Amino acid sequence: MRGGMHGGMLLPMSTQIAVRLPDELVEQVDALVEEGRFRTKAEAIRAAIEVLVEAEARRNTGRRIAEGYRRVPQDDGEVAEATRAAIASIDEEPW
Repeated sequence: MRGGMHGGMLLPMSTQIAVRLPDELVEQVDALVEEGRFRTKAEAIRAAIEVLVEAEARRNTGRRIAEGYRRVPQDDGEVAEATRAAIASIDEEPW
């Protein structure tokens, strides 16, 4: 289904997909639903996919940052200044 009304609520655009899962994994998802962690299996699976997509986005961002530093490495002065700034910000914390 792509968007539309459901129970009087306007739903965002979405696509229904069919996925085959091993029985053991389905039993684990069922347990999460029974424990009240999620209302439905679909909600649990949607949450898992969102976590996966977010983790991949963070991994890709980290990879791009690392590539940037390899292309244009920091010099000793920049490293020293970053270290000084980090120490200063930690010292300012009200631990």
